[in-house]
Amino acid sequence: MSAASHQVLAHRTGIHGLVAMSLASDRTFPRHSHDQYGIGVITTGGQRSWSDIGRVEAVTGDIITVNPGEVHDGAPLGGTRRTWHMLYFDPALVRQYVGEPASPIAMTCPALNDSLLLTLMQQLFSRLVTGSGDILSLEESSCQLLGAAFTRHGSRRLDSLHIAKGNIARVRQRLDDAPQQAVTLSELAEMAGLSRYQLLRSFSRTLGITPHAYQLQRRVSMARQLIANGRSLSQAALDAGFADQSHMSRAFNRQLGLSPGRYRHALSQPRGCNFVQEPAGR
Repeated sequence: MSAASHQVLAHRTGIHGLVAMSLASDRTFPRHSHDQYGIGVITTGGQRSWSDIGRVEAVTGDIITVNPGEVHDGAPLGGTRRTWHMLYFDPALVRQYVGEPASPIAMTCPALNDSLLLTLMQQLFSRLVTGSGDILSLEESSCQLLGAAFTRHGSRRLDSLHIAKGNIARVRQRLDDAPQQAVTLSELAEMAGLSRYQLLRSFSRTLGITPHAYQLQRRVSMARQLIANGRSLSQAALDAGFADQSHMSRAFNRQLGLSPGRYRHALSQPRGCNFVQEPAGR
């Protein structure tokens, strides 16, 4: 078998306890197990594997899962090369995200077709490997994926507890007071006395958006005020907590419908003067 028939690429995730890997192989793997929870997606081809429930098959677009210590193997369907992405979560990280269960929690289906999980998996994996999200957004995406996986296909549903509005109000106040300051989902969850998943679900149900989306809104509002007060675009971006001016511009445009530059230009015009936002990219 040629070396080119088996390729593995590990990606730096920035989250302790989370490993991301891309694989392309026509290799047949013997029975083995992992110490982590695994959630993956078949991107091309297909795979047949033995699991705790017997033989299963997964093809392009299917989600594959494995529990810590679960023995499994893997062979390409039709002997052709298949490609897939995998995320491996340490059990300790899973407990931090979804809360300490009364009994061990497990995913019950090693191969499944679930459009929601597919979307969540693709979004998280893309953010992890491209570095396109900050730690708060990556934690949110991880919670959403794990929460959906265990709630829809787990041995124990992660039903949200009744959460006092005061808990969420404290988190909202923290984001209002200092949106420019970086914060992790674990810090916000500790503030509310909840697991990260409970906080994410409760915050979203209460306000209609996630903590990260709310933080972005508050940062845009801060940047708008800074620009109105004469701050340069680059300095306003940094002072409002954005990684750089381009990140601020994208968030600004999504929320307000115009770029920071056009907003600053509008402020400099005589009262009553109209202007038209130029199409993106011009």
